[in-house]
Amino acid sequence: MSGGVRDYALRFALAFGLAAPLTLAVRALARKFGFVAKPRADRWHRKPTALFGGVGIFLAFLVTYLVHRPAEVPGDALLVLCASGMFVVGLVDDLVTLKPYAKLVGQIVLSTALTFWGTRLHWLSSVALDQALTIFWLVGITNAINLLDNLDGLAGGVAVIASAFLVYFCHASGQDGAALLAAAFCGAVLGFLVFNVNPASIFMGDCGSLFLGFFLGGLATVTSAVGTRRNVLAVLWMPVLLLLIPIVDTTLVTISRRMAGRPVSQGGRDHTSHRLVALGLSERAAALVLWGLSVASGLLAVLVSKLDWPVTVFLLPAFGMGVLLFLVFVGKVKVYEPVEGEAAADRALLPTLADFAYKRRVFEVLNDLAVIVLSYYGAFLMRFDGVLYQPYYWRFLASLPLMIAVQAGMLLVLGLYRGLWRYTSMSDLGTVLRAVGGAWVASIVALVLTFRLEGFSRGVLLMDAVLLLVGIGGSRIFFRFLRIYLGRFQKQTNGRKVLIYGAGDGGELLVRELLNNRELGLTPIGFLDDDPHKHGRMIHGLRVIGALDRLSELNGTEGVDEVVISTAKLDPERFAALTAISLSAGIRTRRMRIALE
Repeated sequence: MSGGVRDYALRFALAFGLAAPLTLAVRALARKFGFVAKPRADRWHRKPTALFGGVGIFLAFLVTYLVHRPAEVPGDALLVLCASGMFVVGLVDDLVTLKPYAKLVGQIVLSTALTFWGTRLHWLSSVALDQALTIFWLVGITNAINLLDNLDGLAGGVAVIASAFLVYFCHASGQDGAALLAAAFCGAVLGFLVFNVNPASIFMGDCGSLFLGFFLGGLATVTSAVGTRRNVLAVLWMPVLLLLIPIVDTTLVTISRRMAGRPVSQGGRDHTSHRLVALGLSERAAALVLWGLSVASGLLAVLVSKLDWPVTVFLLPAFGMGVLLFLVFVGKVKVYEPVEGEAAADRALLPTLADFAYKRRVFEVLNDLAVIVLSYYGAFLMRFDGVLYQPYYWRFLASLPLMIAVQAGMLLVLGLYRGLWRYTSMSDLGTVLRAVGGAWVASIVALVLTFRLEGFSRGVLLMDAVLLLVGIGGSRIFFRFLRIYLGRFQKQTNGRKVLIYGAGDGGELLVRELLNNRELGLTPIGFLDDDPHKHGRMIHGLRVIGALDRLSELNGTEGVDEVVISTAKLDPERFAALTAISLSAGIRTRRMRIALE
C-alpha cells in the first residue's frame, strides 16, 4: 500500500471514528432538550427524530482537518472557513428559521468570498464571467443538497459517493492534498450516515446539508484540472457528473413547483425520491435507486476522463438521454393530493415533461432525432476505433442532414408514432423493425443518389442500422423496463396481499394490471397452479409457489388476504375445493372478469 493511500485511509478512519460517537452524543442531547423534528406532511418519519446531526459531521471533519492538515492545497483554509460559515448559517436557520432570502444572501456572500481568491470552475476565459458562474454553481449545489435531504440517508449517501469519487479524481490529477480533504469529508459523512439510513434516528438539518453542499461544490472545482487538455469536455463535465443527482432533483422540483403554482422554497413530496415511493418503492429502496444512479454517474465521469473527446461527445449525450427518460418517467407521477375546488387537479403532474411524452408526441420526435444523430455518429466511432479519420469525418458532416431528414420522415410514414410508449410490448416489435428497417434502407438510397457512396465505409452503414434499431427500440421499452424493475422493489405491505390462482395468460394479464395499477390496493405475492411443471417458475418477478394445497400453509406464513382466480377453465369441483379452503382460512375469493359495457 502506497504512502498516499495510507494517508487517505488515516484521514477517513479518523473522521469516521470521530463522527460516529459525536453523532450519538448530538442525538442524545437533541432528545434531552427537545430538539427533534416532529412528523409532518412533507416528511416520511412517523415519530419525533433528533436534529442537528450536521454538528457531528462538521466537528468530525474540522478536527480531522486541524490535526492532519494537508500541505500544499491552495485555498484549503479559505474553503474550510467559508464552509464553516455555511454551517453556521444552517445552524442559525435550524434554531430560529431564517427567511429564504436571508439564507440566500449568506450563501452568495460566502460563495463570493471563496471565489475572490481564485477558486473558480475555469470554464470561461473571462475571469469575471467565470467567477459569476462559480458563484452560481456554489449556491446551486448548496441548495441542491439541501433540497435532496428529504429522505432517510439520501443526501448523506450521495455526498459519500461524490466525495469518494473526488478522492480518486484529485489523486489522479496529482492534487493529493485535495484528495486528503475529500477522504476526511467522506469519513465524517459516513460516520453520520450509519445513524441516518432508514429508519433514521437523527437528521442532519440545514447545518449539515448546507455544509455538505457548499464543501462538495467548492472541492469539485478542483476537478477542472483533471484529465488532459485534449479532452476539454471531460474537464467541463466532471463536476456536473459527480453531483448529477442533486442537480437533476433540484431541476425536477423547481419545474414541478413552478408549474403547480407553488413556491420553490416551500417543502413538499415532489422530489425524485418521493415520486419513486409513490410508484410503490420503500423509502430504503428509493434511496438505493438514487445511490445507484449517483454511482453510475461517477463511473461515467471516470470513463470519460480516460477517453478522447470524440468518444466523450457520444457518451455524454447518450447518458443524458437516459437521465431525461428517467425524469419523464417519474415526472408523470402524481405528488400532490387534489385540493377541493381547485380548477386544475392535474397540476400535480409535471406538465412540461408528461404532456410532451404522452400527448403531443413532441418528445418522441425529439428523442428519435437525437437517436438518429447518435447512431450515425456512433457507427463512425465503432468502425474507426474511436478516431474520426479524414475524409470520413467530412463525409459524416456532409451527409448528416440528409440522414436526419430521410430517416425521421420514414419513421413517421411507416407508423412508428401510432403507439404509446407506456404499453410497448412484443406486439410492437414488428412496427419498430419495419419503421427502422425502412428508414435505414431509404437513407442508403438517398446516399447513393446524392453521394454515390463515394468515400463512405460500408461498415459504418451496417453499424448505423444496428445502433438505430437499439436506440429507437430501447427508448420505447425504457418505460416498460423501469416499471418492471421498480416493481421488484415494491413494498409487499402496500395493500391487501393477493395470491393469483392460475399461472397462464390470464394470470399474467392480472398480475400486470395489479402491478401497474396501485390504486386497486392489491399487492400480488405469488401464483398457485395445479400444473406441477409451472411450480418454481417466475412471472413478472413473482413465483409460482405450488398447487391449491399450499394455500393454508401460505396463509399462515404470508398472511394472504385474497385469492383471485384468473382462469375461466376451473371446473366446479376444483372451484368448490378452493372456496372451502379459503373460507376455512378466512380468505376472500374472487374471479377476474373482463366486462364490455
